[in-house]
Amino acid sequence: MTKRTLGGTVRKQKRTSGFRARMRSHTGKNVIRARRKRGRHRLSV
Repeated sequence: MTKRTLGGTVRKQKRTSGFRARMRSHTGKNVIRARRKRGRHRLSV
């Protein structure tokens, strides 16, 4: 069988777009703030 087109590890996903990764930078905090404002159920991965 062929592999799926989109792959990657969970660790990499968490490190780049996890909650704590977002809170580390100023722009990341803006992302979380914007998602809270919209009323997102999931703020980050």
